[in-house]
Amino acid sequence: MSSSPPTQPDYVALVRFLVTPFLEYPESLTVDFESYASQHRVLVRLAFASSDKGRVFGRGGRTLHAIRALVEAAAALAGQTIYLEVFGERDPLAETSGPPRPIKAKGIVERPKPRLKKPEDQVVEGE
Repeated sequence: MSSSPPTQPDYVALVRFLVTPFLEYPESLTVDFESYASQHRVLVRLAFASSDKGRVFGRGGRTLHAIRALVEAAAALAGQTIYLEVFGERDPLAETSGPPRPIKAKGIVERPKPRLKKPEDQVVEGE
């Protein structure tokens, strides 16, 4: 049985397959790929809408950690080391290109602060 050299996986397709189900805006996903053959290293850069960050990262980063583990396993089978970098991107629904504005909560009514009585205004019972 002859062993042929392992073929390089399609990392871009693999990352797209793993990340797209978590995105509300899949069209915002960009995946860049660089390979360094002499060092057997692969660099994959991932960017998506900032509003999808919580979905992709998951609680405590569990989802992203699982995605990294799967991509690292594919790279290990090919005899490579992979680095997965995640970058943020502007929200596709942003109206302006300026800095983000603070979000104001709707339906919250500010009520006046209660007026505290002075000690001489208080009545002490039993006198």
